Amino acid sequence: MKLVIIDYGAGNIKSIQFAFKRLGYDAILSNIPEEIKAADKVIFPGVGEASSAMDMLKASGLDVLIPTLTQPVLGICLGMQLMCRSSEEGNTEGLGIFDVAVKRFDNSVKVPQMGWNTIANLKSDLFKDVKNEAFMYSVHSFYAENCKESIATTTYSIDFASALQHNNFYGVQFHPEKSSTEGEQILKNFIEL
Repeated sequence: MKLVIIDYGAGNIKSIQFAFKRLGYDAILSNIPEEIKAADKVIFPGVGEASSAMDMLKASGLDVLIPTLTQPVLGICLGMQLMCRSSEEGNTEGLGIFDVAVKRFDNSVKVPQMGWNTIANLKSDLFKDVKNEAFMYSVHSFYAENCKESIATTTYSIDFASALQHNNFYGVQFHPEKSSTEGEQILKNFIEL
């Protein structure tokens, strides 16, 4: 099993690597297109600001590569948001894999949403053996709207898509690598897809 974490300068990469190590897998870091294309599974992480992260993807040509991948790809946090059509953060055009816009939470709630919240309406093999209303760890000020590609939802003043799927592309707004045994189950399920 060749597991590659895309390394483009905007990732919470070490914690993801450690989470896969706990599951018995070595995940390599790479920004080399041939290496990413040859992987069995690809993780697309992200922490930070959308427009800066997209600039880094463009500088390395990864913005063109990622949408063409045919193996299972898992976007985490900002990685998922960049896979969407657009983001209000920095007025960013996304990769367009998920046909949904990313919006900023309004002023009625504290941002970022930081800490534990539940995921519900689970609709994918990604959530096999994960209980509905399982708690996941999140840190974000922006969210993907609910849409036909939603495979899990979370409520934080509004209901939003906490996970998305389109063909071989999956995205989670929360951090499975920091979400205890339920989060590790999601990573295990991803490996087994």
